[in-house]
Amino acid sequence: MTINKQGIAKMMRDIQKEFDKHPIKVPINVDEPDVATGHVMPGHTTINYGPVIHGSVDGAQLAWNNSGLVNQTQNSGEQFITPGFELLAQALISTREGLLSLGLADEDLTDAQAVTDDALAEVTQAEPDRGKLRRAVTVLKGLLAPIATGLAAGAGEGAQDFARTAIEQLGSHI
Repeated sequence: MTINKQGIAKMMRDIQKEFDKHPIKVPINVDEPDVATGHVMPGHTTINYGPVIHGSVDGAQLAWNNSGLVNQTQNSGEQFITPGFELLAQALISTREGLLSLGLADEDLTDAQAVTDDALAEVTQAEPDRGKLRRAVTVLKGLLAPIATGLAAGAGEGAQDFARTAIEQLGSHI
């Protein structure tokens, strides 16, 4: 006995067409906690037209409502930080995550992201080039210094604190 995959696919398409023509409507009254705030919101209803996932989905792949064949591949190209460079990698990641909130000019933001990404790639090498890392850290510090000192126009106190902390972290681990 073999499974008729084409027949099943046709049946699924036919069923979906019928659901599209005649959607099911069900009145719902819900008194449950709001997911974001935890507060009960009487009469609050959330309708999801797709998969709902609660919890971590790290590494997950999902294809939904596709009209054709789906091919998915996943390369687990995990990169490991070279021993001795963990703290620098952590400082680079922290800095990279906070760059958008600093109000850098677009060109400076792009440069800072590229330099950070290059440095992060370098710390995953078997023998990281310390000269490249020092240059990358110097560039990042140069971009962050005007914010840290309050010389950058519009840099708020939070941005100044972040920039000062990033400069200290980057400088102490190279």
